[in-house]
Amino acid sequence: MSESYWDQFIEESIPEIKEMESEAMRDHVPIMEEDGIAFLKQMIRIKQPKTILEIGAAIGYSAIQMHFAAPDSQIVTIERDQDRFERARYYISKFDLQDKIDLQLGDALADNMNYNHMGPFDVIFIDAAKGKYKQFFEKAEQLLSTNGVIITDNVLFKGYVQNPELASKRLSKVAQKIDHYNKWLMSHPDFETIIVPVGDGISLSTKR
Repeated sequence: MSESYWDQFIEESIPEIKEMESEAMRDHVPIMEEDGIAFLKQMIRIKQPKTILEIGAAIGYSAIQMHFAAPDSQIVTIERDQDRFERARYYISKFDLQDKIDLQLGDALADNMNYNHMGPFDVIFIDAAKGKYKQFFEKAEQLLSTNGVIITDNVLFKGYVQNPELASKRLSKVAQKIDHYNKWLMSHPDFETIIVPVGDGISLSTKR
């Protein structure tokens, strides 16, 4: 199916979301592609989770979109970059979602990140440092509810996971790490995983 055919069915963003998309493009902030976020929102609508954890808030785009898909859910989102954290806080406040989205500043893998008051989570969305996906998933395992799902973005990484030689040296290394993550994930003894070729590639993992 061609992208032009698919595009006609993607819901047009409201002005406030368009503002976020424009900022992300201008400042080179990685946010989900249109078809990827549409797929994620549909998964959230189907699941209707009570609790969501996002690792990698960036400017708050995905967290806010997930709220629209499940307005009754409580979302915790973590961002380690101070500037992006401030922008996420601005947008969460602009949408008046401070009571629905708990934005945390810090490294999701750091020892001082206290998860004791969080979770378990029905959905955990990983969209942070690509080279640390395996560590993020191992952390997510500990926080997932019994029937929860772990969603990972960018698992096809612009197609470079299949053809790393087409990427720059830096991106090729990232692609190889994601490829290793995908293979590790698909053979995980405790999880069933499917990779969906939508957006930049999205994996869905549920407990066996």
